[in-house]
Amino acid sequence: MAVSLEGLPLSILISPGSEHDSQMFIDVMESIRIHTIRGRPRSRPNELNADAAYDNKTIRSYLKRRGIKCNIPPNNRNRKNPKRGRPIRFDGQAYRKRGCVERFFGWLKTGFRRLATRYERLNTCFIGLLKLSCFLIYWRKTMPEF
Repeated sequence: MAVSLEGLPLSILISPGSEHDSQMFIDVMESIRIHTIRGRPRSRPNELNADAAYDNKTIRSYLKRRGIKCNIPPNNRNRKNPKRGRPIRFDGQAYRKRGCVERFFGWLKTGFRRLATRYERLNTCFIGLLKLSCFLIYWRKTMPEF
C-alpha cells in the first residue's frame, strides 16, 4: 500500500499473509496514479519514505531507474560490509513524515474492525471492503463537516 503525506491511500494491492510486503513493492509503485488538475495522471512520486525492511538492491535500483528519491534507512542486516562504499542517502528530517503510513493503518484498524481481523474468505470481498473503507477515509478527510 502506498500512502500520501496526508495519510490518504494512493495504491492498494493485497498479497498472501505469508509474503513480505517488499515482494509486492514494484507492483504497488506501478499502480500509483496521482491525479492532477490538467493532463494525464502522474505515475511516480517525487520522494519515497519507506521502512528499513525495504532496503535492498532491487528496490533501490528500481527507484533510481524511475528517478524517485528514496529515503530508506540502511538495514545493517542486509549489508555484508556496512562501512565500505558510497553512503546511502538518508534524510532523518524527511523520514519523520513517514508517520502518515502508520496513521492510515490506525484509521483502518480502529474505524473498520472487520479489516483488522480478516473475516472475508474471498479476495474480491476483502478488496471491495478495503476500497470502500478507503473511500470513506477520503470522504472524511476531504469533505467539510456537516
